[in-house]
Amino acid sequence: MVSGTRTATLWWDMYGDEKRWHDCHPDARVLTDWIDSHLMTPHPDLGRDGPVCPFVQHSAARHALWAAMVSGEATVAAMHSVIDDAIDAYGELVGDGRTNTALVTVFPGLTDCGRIDDVHRARKTEVVRRGWMLGQFYPGCMVPGLWNRQFHPLDAPLPMLVLRPMMSTDFPFLVARAEWLYAYLTRLAPNLPRRLRWEIAERMRITGPEAADITALRAHAPGEHAS
Repeated sequence: MVSGTRTATLWWDMYGDEKRWHDCHPDARVLTDWIDSHLMTPHPDLGRDGPVCPFVQHSAARHALWAAMVSGEATVAAMHSVIDDAIDAYGELVGDGRTNTALVTVFPGLTDCGRIDDVHRARKTEVVRRGWMLGQFYPGCMVPGLWNRQFHPLDAPLPMLVLRPMMSTDFPFLVARAEWLYAYLTRLAPNLPRRLRWEIAERMRITGPEAADITALRAHAPGEHAS
C-alpha cells in the first residue's frame, strides 16, 4: 500500500492483496472484474490477436498493478490534488525498478466524466516529460483503438486516470506536440543528440484532426510488441 501525502489516497496492490483491495470500496471488485474479463482477454473487435491490454496482464502477474478509489463527486481541483499524489506515488514505485508498474486512480462517484478529460489534458505534458503516460478511461470514452477505429478500449465501467511507463507503441498518442515527441525519442532513443531529437520531433509533429486519428497513426505491425 502507498499513501498520498496531500489527500491520504491509498493505492493497493490489487493482485497482491485482493481481499483488502475488494474491502476498500464497494466498486473495487467492479474494476477487478473489468480488468479480468475485458483487458486481460481477447476481443473480436480488437483487430489483432491477444488480450486487449497485454501490459496490464504482465503488471498483474508481477504484482505491479496498483489502484485507489477516490470517494465522492470530486471537483477538478480535488482531482488535481489526487493526481499530484499519484505522480509522487508512481515515482516511488517505479524508482524501485518496477518497469511493468501501472497506477490506477478511480473516481467512482464522478458523474461528469468530462472532468477526466480536463485533468488528462492539463497533466499529460507533465507526465510525458517524465517518460510516462497518463491514460483516461470512463464510460463512453470514444478514443479509437490502435487496430480498429470502431473499437474503444478506453470505454470503462468507472472513470479513472492511469499512470504507466511510456512504450514504443505510444507514438500515435504523442504526435500532436513536438515536446511529447521529444520525450518519446528521449525515452526510446536516448543516444541521439538532443538537437537531433528536437529536429525529428518538429518534423514528425502532426496538426489538425489527423492528430486524433490514432488508428491511422499506428506505426507498428502485429508482430512488433511494445517495449
